[in-house]
Amino acid sequence: MKKLFFLLMALSTLASFAQKTERPKLVVGIVVDQMRYDYLVRFADKFGDDGFKKIISKGFHLENAHYNYIPTYTAVGHSSIFTGTTPSNHGIIGNNWYDKFLKKSIYCVDDSRYTSLGVASKAGQKSPYRLHVTTIADQLKLAQNNKGKSIGIAIKDRSAILPVGHTANAAYWFEGGKEGKFISSSFYGEALPSWVTNFNSNGKVASYVNQVWNTYYPIENYTESMVDDNMYEGKFKGEEKPVFPHDIPTLKNTNGNYSILKGIPLGNTITTDFAEAAIVGENLGKYSVTDFLSISYSSTDYVGHKYGVDSKEIEDTYIRMDFEIARLLKFLDKQVGKKKYTLFLTADHAVAQTPNYLKELHIPAAYFDDKGFNAFVKQLVNEKFGSKELIENISNYQIFLNKKKLKELKLSSRVVEEFLVDEVVAFENIYKTVSAHTLQNTYFDAGLLSLVQRGYNQKLSGDVFFIPNPATLSSGYKHTGTSHGTGYSYDTHVPMIFYGFGINQGSSKKYQAITAIAPTISSLLQIEFPNGNTGTVIEEVLK
Repeated sequence: MKKLFFLLMALSTLASFAQKTERPKLVVGIVVDQMRYDYLVRFADKFGDDGFKKIISKGFHLENAHYNYIPTYTAVGHSSIFTGTTPSNHGIIGNNWYDKFLKKSIYCVDDSRYTSLGVASKAGQKSPYRLHVTTIADQLKLAQNNKGKSIGIAIKDRSAILPVGHTANAAYWFEGGKEGKFISSSFYGEALPSWVTNFNSNGKVASYVNQVWNTYYPIENYTESMVDDNMYEGKFKGEEKPVFPHDIPTLKNTNGNYSILKGIPLGNTITTDFAEAAIVGENLGKYSVTDFLSISYSSTDYVGHKYGVDSKEIEDTYIRMDFEIARLLKFLDKQVGKKKYTLFLTADHAVAQTPNYLKELHIPAAYFDDKGFNAFVKQLVNEKFGSKELIENISNYQIFLNKKKLKELKLSSRVVEEFLVDEVVAFENIYKTVSAHTLQNTYFDAGLLSLVQRGYNQKLSGDVFFIPNPATLSSGYKHTGTSHGTGYSYDTHVPMIFYGFGINQGSSKKYQAITAIAPTISSLLQIEFPNGNTGTVIEEVLK
């Protein structure tokens, strides 16, 4: 009996261990570019049962998820989601930023060491080398002895490259213009796989740019958005009014040819098409190890920037985005198997409503005078210290000081920083200012300055930070459209939904930082967290 008892105990332990180490066949990370949380509620009556509603009702829905840093830009958001940390650690401090060592503006994924795959231009000279830490995809590769595949897909290059990190098998993004194809970088290999070249020649892209964009439902049913013809929306070149229908076949020649796909819902459709081709072409989810697929839907961002939060175009785009989620889920169920994959969905940032529209409603809003501010700052330092050259660059709401000039004038950077902090806050539509030295020596545990601190990278960031008033955009958006980048809730509040294998059914209204996604998925997979991780596991999400 004793032997039988110990044998049963041993078998139970082995079964328990096997259960603990069981993993999904595929992890799918979906990022919907520029998706505000409230779109899930606002457009809910227009959604079907098999898209957003399905993953919310059958999965775990975090209703109060936020970005916990400034700036809320695309590259920064994608990096933070998949690394579990903020720019202070992962090093992606913007889409573009001023490099104080190279003395020029740089783009987050540019890398001239590599060549383009699938195109003759430099559009594929990219890599993730500026990302200083690992992603979930990297850690999964390490945990599986470099087995399993990880692939990133998006319209935007940065949105394809950064999520899957340094060990990815591939990242693919869409090249518009005269090309109309998905391309890649020699960072990932010597040539595009045959399934990619076959996809690029299947004629879908050409068929999509020859379709008129009209509303899916009768436009009179779009009661969640303002009147179609209004002064707050941008237009395609060649259009007289920003109204439906948008004659894409006629407009494409004056709007970048195939690039016009980026700014209409069919850009998201071609993304799903390509993701499905990747799943089949790479046999994702078919082996004993776990594969990883990142999909970023970028067209929502292009539409949002042009037309704004309250437009018929954005409503139609999210109605159609719901169809893409439903289509992808159905495909995953068939190709990988129900309950054999884990999926999460979030956004890389949200977005502000158009200030001119808010002003009409008597809500405080404004446009920041970028040129006037640059002149103001240079005048300040010239009057106080005798040289405009002390200001090397002003960008991304940061001021970079000229360190060489500081030495020439025998000035302390701390003195100049604090002078600017005290003075520039008086400029119109600036709400707060803070110096790099303060961020290095003071801990902010709440409020906007805590968000600046998590976005501040000592090696890469500027010397003085300034925060605009709420609902204030750059003057570049003064006439139409909208943007993002701040730490206010309209830019930070995004969806966060987990679904599938290993995920509980439920919801929570507790605050969660975006950095919680990576450690939560890592915990589900029972792998080491990304090596810069500062997020915490959301225990209630996991079975």
